[in-house]
Formats: sequence, C-alpha cells, structure tokens
Amino acid sequence: MRVLVFSDVHANLTALERILADAGSCDAVWCLGDVVGYGPDPNECVECIRRLPNLTCILGNHDAAVLGLIEVEAFNHEARRVIQWTQQQLTDANRDFLKNLPERVVIGDVTLVHGSPRQPVWEYLLDAQTARHNFDFFDTSFCFVGHTHLPILFHLNEFDSYPIGGYLPPNQVVQLTPREIVNPGSVGQPRDRDPRAAYAIYDTETHCFEHRRVEYDVTQVQHRMRLAALPMRHIERLSLGW
Repeated sequence: MRVLVFSDVHANLTALERILADAGSCDAVWCLGDVVGYGPDPNECVECIRRLPNLTCILGNHDAAVLGLIEVEAFNHEARRVIQWTQQQLTDANRDFLKNLPERVVIGDVTLVHGSPRQPVWEYLLDAQTARHNFDFFDTSFCFVGHTHLPILFHLNEFDSYPIGGYLPPNQVVQLTPREIVNPGSVGQPRDRDPRAAYAIYDTETHCFEHRRVEYDVTQVQHRMRLAALPMRHIERLSLGW
C-alpha cells in the first residue's frame, strides 16, 4: 500500500496543495496533526484534508489548543495570537472535525502520533535521550511523529543504549528497519533551514520511506498572512525554513 504521510500543515493551503499534487495517487493518507495554527488558511486546510480518501488524521497540539483542550498560556505570545485568531475563523463543521481526531492510532506495524508515543500531543522528540525513553511506549515496529517540524529518524536495536538519530536526506528513499521513530518534517512551516514543503511516501509492504521536498509559492502565503495581520515573525520564517 502506497501511503502519503505528512504533518504540521499549519493552515498553509498553498504548501498543502503543492504536496498533494506532487504525491499523486496514493492508497491512503496519514496526517500526523497540526492542521491549523500559524498560517492564514485554517478552514481551507481542514476542508481539503477532510476530503482526502482513506484518511487517518491525528490531533496536534495547535489543533487541541484551538479546541480549548490546551491552555493558550502554554504557547508563546505570537503562537497564542494565531490560536485565538483561528478560534474566531473556524466553522462549526471544521471545529467538529478537529474535535473528533484521536491522539494515537495504530495501523499495522506503525503507530501514529503527533508529539511522541509517551505524550502524543505535546512532547518534542529532538534528541536521542528523549527518543530512547519513548521506545518503551509503543509496541509496533515503527512510530511516525510530527511536531518538531524536522525530518529525522531515530533507530534503536537491542544492543544500543541510545538510538542513532539523523536527518532524512531530501528526495531519497530510506529503507526502514525495526525499531524506528520517523518524522516526515513539516508541510507548512519547515524548521530545518529548508523552506520547501516536506512530506513522505511510505510503502507498507517494503517499508521504504521516501522523504520528499517541494517548492511552493511562499510569497503568496506571506501575503495572505499580512492581510490577516498575523505575526511578522511567522511570516518571515517561511522564507528561511526556520
């Protein structure tokens, strides 16, 4: 089965449409959360994702905050502003879609979460030590995560004290082997110094994970963000991938 895997769209419709066009036909879609937040197109992104066939979508921390499930005070000032703005923009139907998203799903030999298997909505997996503790919280061969906006893989075998971690090379296929935690990066707000939208194609039979990067019209998104009076820092960072 050919699966489109992506995360952290963050209300960036232009980037989302670009990765969908680039991916082509897939048998299933796995979205790892944070459909909204930061960007100017919350309703459009939710509606676009809702229409995708064979969709599995996970709850992200920004999605949860918009629903009032996480206190906005847990976010920095700029992120808080966008969460409050998004709360005013979302339609009831799109809010209901987010409200029904699970925090964790297991499909075959893959566990899907947004943050980490230990804390599905909020924890960041940024280093080997944190990743090591999280291998105890899922039983499948693989765990796919988002949240950090970094395309990265952590591998642990029975002889390692700590997992081996490394960034996924763009536009290359990686052969996954048990046990691994994998992050496809961010569609709508990359933070690895590469402004191109990130996503992956995963083959459930061969366990090949193809990390892809595609360019999109960043200036178009920045223009919509300015019209919505969203924070300048969020606007500028799209150009830098940070």
